[in-house]
This record gives sequence, structure tokens and C-alpha cells, in this order.
Amino acid sequence: MRRKFKIFLILCLCFTLLTGLFLPSHAADFPDEAVMAAVAAHLCESIPAPGLGSVGGEWAVMGLARAGSAVPDGYYVRYYANLLSEVNARQGVLSDRKYTEYARVILALTALGADPADVAGYDLLTPLGDCEATIWQGLNGPVWALIALDSGGYDMPVNAGAKTQATRERYLEAILAAQNPDGGFSLAGGSVSDPDMTGMALQALARYMEREGVAAAVERALACLSERQRTDGCFETNGVPTLESTAQVVVALCELGVPLDDARFAKENGGLPDGLMRFYSGDGTFRHDLAGGGDDLMATEQGFYALVAAHRARQGRQSLYRMGDAPDLLGGAKGAGLPGRHPDVKPLSVIFSDVAFSDIGGLESGAAISGLAARGVLSGRGDGRYDPAGSMTRAEFCKAVVLTLGLTPAPDGRFSDVVPDGWYAGYVGAAAKYGIVNGVTDDTFAPARTITRQEAAAMLMRAAKLAGLDTALDGAAVTRQLAAFDDGRLVAPFAREALAFCYDKGIFDDGRMEIRPAVPVTRAEVALSLWNLLTAALLA
Repeated sequence: MRRKFKIFLILCLCFTLLTGLFLPSHAADFPDEAVMAAVAAHLCESIPAPGLGSVGGEWAVMGLARAGSAVPDGYYVRYYANLLSEVNARQGVLSDRKYTEYARVILALTALGADPADVAGYDLLTPLGDCEATIWQGLNGPVWALIALDSGGYDMPVNAGAKTQATRERYLEAILAAQNPDGGFSLAGGSVSDPDMTGMALQALARYMEREGVAAAVERALACLSERQRTDGCFETNGVPTLESTAQVVVALCELGVPLDDARFAKENGGLPDGLMRFYSGDGTFRHDLAGGGDDLMATEQGFYALVAAHRARQGRQSLYRMGDAPDLLGGAKGAGLPGRHPDVKPLSVIFSDVAFSDIGGLESGAAISGLAARGVLSGRGDGRYDPAGSMTRAEFCKAVVLTLGLTPAPDGRFSDVVPDGWYAGYVGAAAKYGIVNGVTDDTFAPARTITRQEAAAMLMRAAKLAGLDTALDGAAVTRQLAAFDDGRLVAPFAREALAFCYDKGIFDDGRMEIRPAVPVTRAEVALSLWNLLTAALLA
């Protein structure tokens, strides 16, 4: 009898072990923090300089920020600087059709503790106040508009140019009206719902459960997702199991406060956490689909922020998109410059909105020329031309640098060849006062002489230090930078460190094989270098 009982116990134990291999994982242990750290490290390595973009941009930045991940020094500041450059180049218009561009940027900025209503002087919230323009894109428009505006508790922006002023109610109604008969949602409507779009719609609706009809719509959508979930825990889009569709459902449940081990999403061969992790490659990356096709960087970004959403839910913290707890991750650098800038250096505002030159179309420096002209730093030749290939005098360059930093012109009589009542006297005086210029001798400046590239570099490095940039380079670093150019040995001793700094910080373009240190700097190069300085110093 005892022997039979022991056999019975052994059989029960074996059954438990075997069936345990196929039971859904316990969501309380999900996600693994080591996996999160590995994915975060991979993102930082793969995207060293994030910028505006649906891949390699805001989703990675937002995920890392909401995770509190360790990132390289200056990582978020580099993103913000790149964003400033793009916003300026586009004059505040991220897209004239896809308003999800604004929503995505708003989410990243909110996660960083920055103000999306003031990015280089442009209000990136305002476009979402245009109801028709936002909804034109399909269901994506109102869904992401609500998620973005709610992330920071922003008031609905007033858009004076909108044919129909948006309200939260209008966006909410647009989402509810798009619900399919099966309870799910799809981008362009239709009878077959997409788990990806259904997950996103639920993320937007999560804040409005008290509104009439919302809770019922959410329950119908959850029932649809439960029915559409595969037995291995994954979700499909167009018949293919994808990381993105699975990740959006994970985020949706976390936003709704629904446990990831909810019985509706625990299938015979795995639960929702298992479904997500089936796409994990084990090396800090996620695959788009189980066959290894598609954009793996996009999949890794979405897989990561789904892990972050689950991690925050597990810790009982505010959800991924409820960002009232977002810290200031830019260290105060929100368009007002770096913390170490001189107090007299001021960010510039756009003062001319209609500046245009006939000869800068197609130029790499075109956006920089327009941006600086709009801020009163640069001007044309008086005939509608900027003359990008022309040169500048030392006095003209000095004026441009002083205006770029927002310094107040003031003559000081230091140089004997600077006429006291000359148009340039105040600019040279201010530059001398703040250590930007030293003169060609102790008491002469040579204001009418054409400025060379190495002379411009020297002024730019001193201006950069005043703007708060770290200009220190050791001798070995200077040698390495200059050795990369065929004529690096021709640089004058006074300009070696300055030129190395300008190339190291991207103020000068290093795409050419020659520095041409004694060649006059062109007006196009002046614009690009000053714009790059503004961007690097977060003053643009």
C-alpha cells in the first residue's frame, strides 16, 4: 500500500513538473531586471546620439528616461541638442500631415522633465489643438494626441489657425466611434481589428474610465484581445506574430491597471509576459517577428518600453505614460543654455519670421543661415542674397559671435585701430571684455582683414567656453584630432587646440580631408559653425 502511495506521489510530482513547463509564467517576477539592463545598454550603444525620429529617437529616450536607466554622460542633452537643431531647421513644423510626430516628441520631452511648449521658441503642443489636422492621419492621431497631452497633464492648446478647435471630448469621441463590431480597433477602420492598434487605443482610454461609455468599450476591447491572443501568449498582426503588437497589449494592460497574469490573458502555452519574451534574442535585443524579419531596432525600442511599463506596474509606480513624477534629466538645460554658461550669455529668440535669401537653396548650411538671420545674427548683402561663398572680415565675424551669445555691445578703446564711432566698435569691445578676442598684437585688432579658418576657430573656442562648453583637450587629443587631416601640421600654434576642439565638438564639419587653416572662412561656414555652437551649448 505504501509503495503504491509513493508511486502515486512520484507520478503527481512528475505531472506537476511537466505541466509547469507549459503553464503561464508568474507575472509578479516579470520583467527580469538583468534583461532590462541589457536592453538599455544595447539601446545606448546602438543609438549614441538620439535625435528626432520614430526609430533611434524619442521612443528610446522615453523608455530609458522612464526606466531610470544608466545612460552615458550627456546622453539626454545630446538628444535635446539634436532636437533643437531639427526644430529650428524646420521652423517648428515637424510635419504638415503626421501629427503623431508632435505627440511622440511631447512624450520624450515630458519624460525628460522638459517643456514641449518652448522648444527653441516653438510651442510643439499647439498643433494638437487642430482637430481636423490631427484626426486626418486616422485613429493614430486622436489616440496619440490624448496620450501625449495627458502624459504631462497639459491643457488642450488653443490653435488659432484650426478650422475646428480640438477638445479632449472630440478626440475621445473619435476613438470610441472607431471601435469595431468585434470590440477591437484598427488604424483605418474595418471589421477585422488589429491588436497593435487596439492596445494603443486602450492606452489612450485608460485615463477616461469614468466617462460614459468608456468602461464598456474597454471591456469589449479586452475581450477581443483575449480572444485574439495566441496560445503561446503572443499577438499577431496580419497573421504574423509580432513583438510590436504584443508589446502594445502589455503597455495597455499596465496603463489600465490590469494585472499581466489576468486570467483572460493566461493561455495554455504561456501568458502575456511569456508572449513578449518569446521575441527576446538574449543579447539585449528583441526581434520584430519570431522568424527574425523586420526592423529589430524598432522592436527593441518597443520591447524595452513594454518591459519598463511592466516594471513600473510591478513596483506600484505611476504608469509609463503618467509622467507627473518625471525628474529633470536635462540638468536645467531646456533652451536656456548649459549650467556652466556665463550669466551674460543669453538664448536668442526669433525676431524676424520672413527672412529669405535667394542663393541658399539646397545648401547644407541653409537652415543655419535662415535660423541665424531670423535671430538677427546674420544679414544678407542687401539684394536678397546671402553670398554663402563670400568671406568675412574680422570685424564682421566678431559681430556675429557677440550677437550669437546675446552679449551687449560696448566699446572699450582697447585697440588703436578700432575707430571709436565705427559700426563694429561695440562688438569688438564686448568680445575683448569677455575674452573672445585678443587682437593680432597687444593693441591692434585688424578689423578690416579677412578672417581665416584658424582665427575663427580661436574665437569660437573662447565663445564656447563662455557658453558653458568644456573646451579642455589634452595634448594627445589635440594631436589625434589634427593628425586626421592631411594639412594638420600647417595649423599655427595659437590655433591647434581651438581647431581640435571645433572638430571634436562638431562645430566644424570634419567631412573634408583638409583643414585649410589659413584660408578665409566662407560666410556659409560661419553660419554653420555658429549654429553648431548654439546647438552644442543648448542656446538655439
